Amino acid sequence: MSDSPVKQQSTAAFYVQAVVSFVIAIAATGIGIARLDANSWVRGFLAIAVLYLVTSCFTLAKVIRDRQEAGELTSRVDQARVDKLLAAHDPFEKL
Repeated sequence: MSDSPVKQQSTAAFYVQAVVSFVIAIAATGIGIARLDANSWVRGFLAIAVLYLVTSCFTLAKVIRDRQEAGELTSRVDQARVDKLLAAHDPFEKL
């Protein structure tokens, strides 16, 4: 009897919502920077800052996901060891 964990996956609607939300946010920020009443150096600096923020957010999300997956793997290995010990243990064995 194996209790394998169920891997949760996002629904298609949630995925679409996340992509559309990201596109709207990045477009609104880009339009805001482009229409900003400032010289091109300031707009360029803000555009680079936004791109850096976006890439660092993607990196952070990936690192968090990778650490969580590594923790789940370690947890499964530990659970397998406990299951093996419990299966081998006979409480009625005389010492």
